[in-house]
Amino acid sequence: MSKTALKKFNSFGIEASCDSFTTFKSEAELSNWLAENKKNPNKVFVIGGGSNLLLIGHIPLEFIHADIQGISYQDNGNDVLVKAGAGVNWHQLVLETLDKGYFGLENLSLIPGNVGAAPIQNIGAYGVELKDIFVELDAVEIATGDRITFSHQECDFAYRYSIFKGSLKGQYIITSVTLKLSKLADLKLDYGPIRKVLTEANKETLSPKDVSDAVIKIRSSKLPDPNELGNAGSFFKNPIVTTEKYALLKETFPELVAFKVDDNRYKVAAGWLIEQAGLKGYRLGDAGVHKQQALVLVNYGDASGKDILNLARHVSKVVLEKFTVTIEPEVWILGEATW
Repeated sequence: MSKTALKKFNSFGIEASCDSFTTFKSEAELSNWLAENKKNPNKVFVIGGGSNLLLIGHIPLEFIHADIQGISYQDNGNDVLVKAGAGVNWHQLVLETLDKGYFGLENLSLIPGNVGAAPIQNIGAYGVELKDIFVELDAVEIATGDRITFSHQECDFAYRYSIFKGSLKGQYIITSVTLKLSKLADLKLDYGPIRKVLTEANKETLSPKDVSDAVIKIRSSKLPDPNELGNAGSFFKNPIVTTEKYALLKETFPELVAFKVDDNRYKVAAGWLIEQAGLKGYRLGDAGVHKQQALVLVNYGDASGKDILNLARHVSKVVLEKFTVTIEPEVWILGEATW
């Protein structure tokens, strides 16, 4: 079987390959093809924008790409239901809803990738997660081609998690996502840097686009453009620790950056841990920790997937030794080696 090159299908810009690569433009086309071909889900990988992915070597799988476009709106008084195809670029969806004056997606501006991948890891940024505005999604079962709709509850969302990363991992292909946005002002400005940027703008009233512009300004100042420097955004998840563990860390490291999740847990800033471990700007050949944002691993040119993986393992090991806190990848790792 001939191999398909994947360098242009991953934002790290890493040389990798798969057994085959098939693109579908509609849910019906995808459903019919799967019903006829009876694919083994364990032999298939569903790829979106390739922006949250680390590929290693040759991956002996069939890649399927659901490039389903289209955005539709259903007006419900003060609310609007927005249904977007899995292949729609996430940031383009955000911009279109902002142009219409709808509130809900502004904090999630400039997140790379496509709509279909958003629910899988419950994307989030600056105090907002997808689950906050999620209604339902449509999907096709890989093994049968059957179409099914998953409700909010059925998706079992948690921090950077959904059922599609758990018990249903690799079983379904998401074809569209429906979100509930608002026509009324409901801005989430709890994140300090957003407040700072907006205060400097000195506006009496704020639109969702103002918040989006602030988020874009912050993200652009911290995160490298994958078109210029290969990366997958935040490589690591922010670890969640117990209140007791947080108190111990805070006593030893008074400058610790962390956010209260509930009475029992705190979310620690992984970027801060990596930076304080002395790894900001660290390099192993062409694989490196970004100079401005330690949470981001980058490909300076010719790094392989294994190079990035070895760097990530080193970063995790050093952080564990210094803070006794385990940081884990947020990206999907696919290939001959695992985490």
